[in-house]
Amino acid sequence: MTGRLHSKVALVFGAARGIGAGIAERFAEEGAKVTIADMERAVGEETAKRIGGQFVSADIAKPEQIEAAVSHVVAQHGRLDILVQNAGIFPMNNISDIPVAEWDHVLAVNLRGTFLAARAAYAVMKMQNYGRMVFTSSITGPRVTAPGHGHYSASKAGINGFIKAAALEFAMHNVTVNGVEPGNIMTDGMRLHRSAEYIKMMEDGVPLGRLGTPRDVANAALFLASDDAEYITGTTIIVDGGQTLPEGKDFRSGLD
Repeated sequence: MTGRLHSKVALVFGAARGIGAGIAERFAEEGAKVTIADMERAVGEETAKRIGGQFVSADIAKPEQIEAAVSHVVAQHGRLDILVQNAGIFPMNNISDIPVAEWDHVLAVNLRGTFLAARAAYAVMKMQNYGRMVFTSSITGPRVTAPGHGHYSASKAGINGFIKAAALEFAMHNVTVNGVEPGNIMTDGMRLHRSAEYIKMMEDGVPLGRLGTPRDVANAALFLASDDAEYITGTTIIVDGGQTLPEGKDFRSGLD
């Protein structure tokens, strides 16, 4: 590895498994001192041990727990260079059937959690006059959607708007704010909860012919968290294998 994050201190929310774990692992490979924050203690501690990092228990929807996680990192390392907010939930329910409590919970975790994490990290980063924030958005909401994703789409579109606002406000202290927009990513949860037929159907909708991996998303996050992206702020990188490009479902019919 190239050491692109050598000695940088990173806090990754929602990193016990899946995309977040992939980001934490990639950061550690590039020399970062990584702390994983998640509600899944057993899995999170195992992931942290595997990558040589630390684990703290935190619920992204609770401000006091986010602030405690940030304080823990600063107490351990004296600074916080990189924040990643990857924690999110995605229940499926048609808009007419979504209970108000479910709507509020999705936005509390996905959108309010992003705001809370950014606010807590910025308090440290502005004193350092340095920081990198990377938020996991999605192509669902900002680019496309499907029935059952009303609250999820709203939360992810909201994250993209927040990225722009935070980038503008935080720029004066050399803190960049960007995001990644994953398409369909093959995770353990996908393998567990989706049939082989369903996964094949999703693969057929991706021009590159496969689902993404957590590492595909992690590589984009790594770039945005590194000093290679020091002049990039307020934007997102789509990581979807070209999934959002076709105008129709039969796009392969016109290809050689």
